[in-house]
Amino acid sequence: MKKLIKIGLVISFTFYVFILTILLFFGGRSNGWMADLTFLEYMKYSSNFVPFKTISTYINAIFSGNMNLDIPLKNLFGNLLMFLPMGIYLPYFIKRLKRISSFSVTFMIILLVIEITQSISRRGSFDIDDFILNTIGALIGFGVWTKFFRR
Repeated sequence: MKKLIKIGLVISFTFYVFILTILLFFGGRSNGWMADLTFLEYMKYSSNFVPFKTISTYINAIFSGNMNLDIPLKNLFGNLLMFLPMGIYLPYFIKRLKRISSFSVTFMIILLVIEITQSISRRGSFDIDDFILNTIGALIGFGVWTKFFRR
């Protein structure tokens, strides 16, 4: 039975990583006018290095109604939920990540590599708020793993 569970987790993790890769690097983003910019100009116009800048904008939009509610909800909860499964999968498959400190450092390095790769490939942008929300989502997943799955 344990072997069957492990096979199921390997298959579901593979599917999850495949979907995550599509969402992060091939998910219908169009650079439009930014396609002609130099890399530094692209970084200047597309990146957010100010923590909570877009998070606060979306939260204000939810309460003020000055934006289609679908946009802030998808961005806030989508970024939280996108990496929640990683908080379960990583400590399951990599036994050294059973402690929150080692998990957090490893996950943040992975996330930093993803954000930088998105920027360099111009398949997204570096956004510290995405980083924050993705990290919180993964930590929630880690909490779920710790509470229900770790034995």
